[in-house]
Amino acid sequence: MAVTEPVPAVPPAARTQTRPDRRGHAGGDHEGILRRQAQRESAARTYARSLPIVPVRARGLTIEGADGRRYLDCLSGAGTLALGHNHPVVLEAVRKVLDSGAPLHVLDLATPLKDAFTTELFATLPGTLADDARIQFCGPAGTDAVEAALKLVRTATGRSGLLAFSGAYHGMTAGALAASGGATDVRVTRLPYPQQYRCPFGVGGERGAELAARWTESLLDDPKSGVTTPAGMIVEAVQGEGGVIPAPDDWMRRMRRITADRSVPLIVDEVQTGVGRTGTFWAVEHSGVVPDVMVLSKAIGGSLPLAVIVYRPELDAWEPGAHAGTFRGNQLAMAAGTATLAYVRENKLAERAGTLGARILGQLRGLAADHPCVGDVRGRGLMIGVELVDPEAAGPDDTVPPPAPALALAVQQECLARGLIVELGGRHSAVVRLLPPLTLTDEQATAVLDRFADALAAAERAHTPHPPASHRATAPRNASGPSH
Repeated sequence: MAVTEPVPAVPPAARTQTRPDRRGHAGGDHEGILRRQAQRESAARTYARSLPIVPVRARGLTIEGADGRRYLDCLSGAGTLALGHNHPVVLEAVRKVLDSGAPLHVLDLATPLKDAFTTELFATLPGTLADDARIQFCGPAGTDAVEAALKLVRTATGRSGLLAFSGAYHGMTAGALAASGGATDVRVTRLPYPQQYRCPFGVGGERGAELAARWTESLLDDPKSGVTTPAGMIVEAVQGEGGVIPAPDDWMRRMRRITADRSVPLIVDEVQTGVGRTGTFWAVEHSGVVPDVMVLSKAIGGSLPLAVIVYRPELDAWEPGAHAGTFRGNQLAMAAGTATLAYVRENKLAERAGTLGARILGQLRGLAADHPCVGDVRGRGLMIGVELVDPEAAGPDDTVPPPAPALALAVQQECLARGLIVELGGRHSAVVRLLPPLTLTDEQATAVLDRFADALAAAERAHTPHPPASHRATAPRNASGPSH
């Protein structure tokens, strides 16, 4: 059973956002910390811009700031915190390591903690992959694991090209970014990712997914397509930063057949979707697909930095030292990860996420009926997205209204004012994303939905409509940028 915790009341101060004045005195040390952060940290900081809070304590769904305000955290470290903040089983696992005198830094040496983590992880892997899989411990972030996966398939196949999908997000290092949706001038062939709401072919549904699959087959089989047999295909079973877009199960199975028939390794990026997030332990389990390579990070470390790839043994073409990293042996993360994986498995939190997520999706769709600015509600499990649109700006040729990034930002700010932390994402930063911990209770879910509904109504009342479609400017990238 999930750990039950009380839903905190929203203090009156949470009804308005507190921002630092020029002297940094408005909120005491809270304001001073924010001011010094703005002065010292790089312009690349993301979440700190749209979430001006200073967390000092946290437990489960709840964060308390230095100014005494309390928040319900539906960002969860961009999906990292499967059990929420400071879960007792995670804290106990970390304390045991610290009290044991075990070395904290071991490079890639074998340790009892690593052995326990690998055993627990392999017990959760889908299908036949766990029978004789290999594991590569990478650098600390998901993007490091993506780099390892791309390097692995290129080494194993002797080929260099890659297949990736529009709207993808795989990280911020050079190779991972090259396979993501915003890349330019790279050795990656971009394929259409099926969407119901904004289908690239304008039809949606099964027909849209079928056209996307046929386009992929055509590129690979047409000798004049300009696309040679690639080293691999990398795909997300649910596009997260792309706007919380679940891939149709039949389409995923089709991608598996296409790649298997042509001896192209299939890489599935489960950095954000893994460890129960979508209602199964791994998102590929919805379709029954068993990939050749899985990229894992975020929740597998139990809130601490850890990233791995697991893959079929026939791809294990590494030479000793061909891929390394000083911090690939994070002992505390392995202990926290083992405890998290076991807790999710033993308490059936994936199934719980599927049930509760379906209920939340239903309630959000009911809310959409009263708010024309809600264009689409979608997701899987506790990975949920609400796309906001501007119905007044729809042109005669638009199949759906254009996205409304300014409204989405206003909703995020209104949520924060009500003690609710949410993320923005999607192609135009117009999708409000909910990534609560898997330990979310029914009572907490109700509190989250109540605050979101209140924030949506407030933002809708205050929002100034976009100019006509012909005068719309391209929206800047969401300040709550992606994280791998």
